[in-house]
Amino acid sequence: MPDGPGHYPSAAATGRSKPSRIALVDVNSFYVSCERVFDPSLAGVPVVVLSNNDGCVVARSNEAKALGIPLGEPWFKISAQAPRWGLIQRSSNYELYGDLSSRAMELMGRFAAWQEVYSIDESFLGLAGSPQSLQDQGGGIRAAMALHTGLPVCVGIAPTKTLAKFANRVAKQNPAMGGVCNLDTMPGAQIDHIMSRVPVTGVWGVASRLGKRLNAIGVFTIADLRAANPLLMRRKFSVLLQRTILELRGVPCIELETERTDKKQMIFSRSFSTPVTTLAGMHQVMSLYAQAAAMRLSRAKQLAHSMTVFAGTSPFHRTASSFPSVTVRLPAPTADPVVLTRAAVGALERHLEEGVPYARAGVMLTDLSPAGFQPQLDVFVSVHERRNIGALLGEVTEKYGAGSIGLGRAGLCAPADWTMSRRYSSPRYTTEWDELAIVKAN
Repeated sequence: MPDGPGHYPSAAATGRSKPSRIALVDVNSFYVSCERVFDPSLAGVPVVVLSNNDGCVVARSNEAKALGIPLGEPWFKISAQAPRWGLIQRSSNYELYGDLSSRAMELMGRFAAWQEVYSIDESFLGLAGSPQSLQDQGGGIRAAMALHTGLPVCVGIAPTKTLAKFANRVAKQNPAMGGVCNLDTMPGAQIDHIMSRVPVTGVWGVASRLGKRLNAIGVFTIADLRAANPLLMRRKFSVLLQRTILELRGVPCIELETERTDKKQMIFSRSFSTPVTTLAGMHQVMSLYAQAAAMRLSRAKQLAHSMTVFAGTSPFHRTASSFPSVTVRLPAPTADPVVLTRAAVGALERHLEEGVPYARAGVMLTDLSPAGFQPQLDVFVSVHERRNIGALLGEVTEKYGAGSIGLGRAGLCAPADWTMSRRYSSPRYTTEWDELAIVKAN
């Protein structure tokens, strides 16, 4: 529990060395904010960003939220009303978002003793100092982000990750705080009051299903959860919920996580903008996806032992219904794009039908192991793997963009008509020379 009003256990009291406080820095409405960086005309107007193939709303500006547009709303349902609302739509521009995210995370890291990148738009930072100096550091982070990236952020500062997430939420919902909430500067009674008004699903790690189970035993708010018996909740639910309760009391239980290198599976899956109806077209799809998966393996320095390839028609198609899926064991652990491409094409082609309108496909690599962890006999190592073909594909693609290189059918120059639809996409201002922003001086 807090040591006193607005104060949580010190680093010494919890056995932690400095830095004694954690900041959660989160970019506000990240996708929309990225679009606004290079297009000032979008400021102050309702904007939505759409999912792959311009299907559903995946991000909204505050103005779009005020119109009552929910996340996941199909675009076709609201497109007719968009002009009347003054609503602007954008296709997902992942190249732009990824590049701005990298720049933002690098800049955030300059302010901290340690950094944990939590997602594309969030980062935990380790900070030290008095409550007022921490408040000033939060303001400095916001100012630097606005100046150097153009992205608006909010900063939540607290002794634990869970409380830092809570503080960030408070900062977002209270504009008078100026985008920074440091729980050490708030009276304990004020924190208690806010926690008693926020549903338990508003705490990090408690989703709607768990929230309903907690509601059934009388836990409705964050304050209720914080007051619950940690040991009893561990027995009824899980050790993760016990840690959440302790974190809400200011006891750090969720340690710094480094980037995971022990992933057990890797998936590359996409839906098509136009159904693929020919075996030759699906051959190209599987070649592209297998090579994309191989590049991810190479970047992660991992090898795959097994592969599952799958395809499917639209569940809404009235006549055709086909969902083939095949799992194959690879001859040896590999990240070789040639081997993976042959395996993907060979595994699925016997289960595909000419003329069937396939709407999506994917490649899943499983049973992964670190590259070089166990030496392989030369007889099991392909010549392409010795030459690091997978890494080469990744380097060329990173430098020259998607579609710049490929093996076999995946290297065809003409873009396929089934590739993802992005009718409302903004330019890739920071990653493509031909799409750089043009500045005009009066």
